[in-house]
Amino acid sequence: MRRWACQSLFVLAALWFTACDSAPAPAAPAGPQSFLAGTWQGTVTVQVNADIPPAPPASSAPTTWTFEVVPLTNLQTFRATIHSEHPWLSIDTIGTTALSPTNTPPTQISTQGDYSSPRGCRGTFGSFGTADATRIDADFRGADCNLVTFTGHLALTKQ
Repeated sequence: MRRWACQSLFVLAALWFTACDSAPAPAAPAGPQSFLAGTWQGTVTVQVNADIPPAPPASSAPTTWTFEVVPLTNLQTFRATIHSEHPWLSIDTIGTTALSPTNTPPTQISTQGDYSSPRGCRGTFGSFGTADATRIDADFRGADCNLVTFTGHLALTKQ
């Protein structure tokens, strides 16, 4: 009987030390990811004062957009970090992006925001287009200093 009691105590002690010294349980898998999240690169085409002749010709330049999901928004609202190398619209800013009616491609995409204009004021912009799994195609409008308006097009590819 004494031998059985000693073996039982040994087994209980081994189990207790194993439980206390075990590695933490693996973390729960990350929640669902959006096709939009991440970095997209492409071209921005800008036309300044398109409705006032003689408007300068439209011109294009590289742009990079990075989308981060806003929590608790059903993967439909994003923070967009925008970098434009366009000579007239040389900006780095943050915008708000929404997907509608669904968070899966293809779907509609809109972004709005403001920026520090290279001309010394706060400008605003808004865009609307289509987001596919690896491509965004959108038109936009904006207002800059001294009642200057601009229109344009954005073509981005997922990196």
